[in-house]
Amino acid sequence: MRLTLDNDWTATVTGDPLRITPRFDFPGQCVRIAEYADVKEWQRFLVDTFGSREWLWDAPDELRFDQAGRELVGAGLRLPYEAADAEDAARVPATPTVRPGGLRADEARDFRLEVTTELCRAPGDTVLTCLRDLDVLDEPLDARIGIAPDVALLVQHGTVVGWSLTDPVRYLTTGFAASDPNPPFPATRRLLTECLDLITTPLLDEVRDRNPAALARLRALDEALRNQHEDRHRADALLSLIANLVEDYGDW
Repeated sequence: MRLTLDNDWTATVTGDPLRITPRFDFPGQCVRIAEYADVKEWQRFLVDTFGSREWLWDAPDELRFDQAGRELVGAGLRLPYEAADAEDAARVPATPTVRPGGLRADEARDFRLEVTTELCRAPGDTVLTCLRDLDVLDEPLDARIGIAPDVALLVQHGTVVGWSLTDPVRYLTTGFAASDPNPPFPATRRLLTECLDLITTPLLDEVRDRNPAALARLRALDEALRNQHEDRHRADALLSLIANLVEDYGDW
């Protein structure tokens, strides 16, 4: 299968998905699939690869390919802040199933992969699906290409129109840190849902407008995250963003 990612830029699906564990950088609202562990390694990684990347004030999604074999070697996918309503989220198709596969660039040149604009949340946030726009839901998908564990690109009419992350709570972390390999606690799953409620529209707009009820929820969530004694790595990842919102809006 050949996929279009940016107008005339194409890649071919291979049989070799990445074996790298995703990292859901919660404060950065980005899912990273890469082996670099700090800024220096990330900068070296960018020099040694090609594809779509962040540049100055431009922050597209990132897919990076090896210079020699043109194989996909890493990705950085940003979550939208616009949350689709429950009715639209329920329209996300269950088929086709994920087919594991890697990508090989058809030519070695850079391109730009636009970020998605709509976040569709499955019940309990068991899956986060990020779409180019809601028009994608009007037609079936051609394929789901599983480029890494629990991460899939969504394909429609031969074009990548979004991506999904299954079991996002499992991969919660901050920055370049690895995610916790231990299973998440049930309480963390509930707290992730509360956090996603507060950092996406429409509730995020209420927080920014300093709606008293929204701010009360924000402060209560901040306290709950600080008081959770188990699963601290994931709780701290959630707290790092929620605490910033409390600092910006909750104490005003």
